[in-house]
Parts: sequence; structure tokens; C-alpha cells
Amino acid sequence: MKNCNWSPACVHVLVGMALTLLSPLIHAERLHGRVVAVADGDTLNLLAEGRQYTIRIAGIDAPERHQAWNEQSKLNLSRLSLNQTAVADCPRIDPHRTMICKLTVKAVDMGLEQVKDGMAWWAKDLARDLSPEDQSACQSAQLMAQLMRRGLWRETKPIPPWAFRKQGRLFPDKSYPGF
Repeated sequence: MKNCNWSPACVHVLVGMALTLLSPLIHAERLHGRVVAVADGDTLNLLAEGRQYTIRIAGIDAPERHQAWNEQSKLNLSRLSLNQTAVADCPRIDPHRTMICKLTVKAVDMGLEQVKDGMAWWAKDLARDLSPEDQSACQSAQLMAQLMRRGLWRETKPIPPWAFRKQGRLFPDKSYPGF
């Protein structure tokens, strides 16, 4: 790059590097809307700008359908957010076209609240979209929830959702055609 002289090839390389570095910022989106539905403890629908968006709360993983604490987790997120005005900071969209977002209601982080209440796990593998400060807060909140035996931490050995999924326990009646 030292002898670039702004040749077309050099400009092409520089533009490619800039787009790579800035791509998380380019895809980032901030939505202001109202929570209109809660699917489970980490997924909800936000009505913003006349359109419904499926939002997956970044950095947490809540119990799955047919898993212990699923319904309590969903009810807790509903209590905290349903029919409330929310802000979703969404740095990316997953392969299922779900927006991965930090969601706040009245300036309160919904993911952090779910973890504090023992209704979701802080998931390091899902936390890359959170700031280091938010990751640290979630990790600390989970430790406190465990120590205080809040929510799912009342269980002797709660099974994290990623382990539950891996065990193939999402469809206990084996009705899913993939089994």
C-alpha cells in the first residue's frame, strides 16, 4: 500500500478493506417501536415504522419449548416488555432473518433483566453483539442469580438451552420429521 498512487487496483483493495471493517456498522439498525408479541424468553415481535420485526435478544439464551422454565421465562419477558415502547439496537440479522438486538424498555436492558431474574442464561457464544460492559454485566447478573437461587437456578442442575437442543429434546413426542 506504500506505493499505491491511487491506481484502480489499489482503490479497489482499500474500498474492500473499508467495507470489511465497517460492515457491522453498515448493518446496524436502531428501531423504535412497541413490543406486540413475546414468542419465548429471548424472542419477541416489535412493531416499528409500520412493520413487524422478529427480535432475538442478544447475549442470552432462554429455555426452549418443552423445557423446564420455558413458560415462566416467556411470562417474565412479557411482564417486562409486552405493549411497551422499546428501542432495539440491532447489529446484525441471523440466517433465519431474525434481528439480533439489545432491547431496552424505559432504558432497562431486557436481556440483562431476564438473566437477573433467573429466566435466561448469559450465553457467551451469543454475546458477540454486546459491548464488553454489557457482557460483563450479564455474566455478573447470572452469577448473582445463581447465588440467590432465582428462577431456573432453583433447580439442582438446570440444563442450558444449547445442551437441551443438542440432546434433541425439542420434540419429545418424536413428531418432528427429522427424527
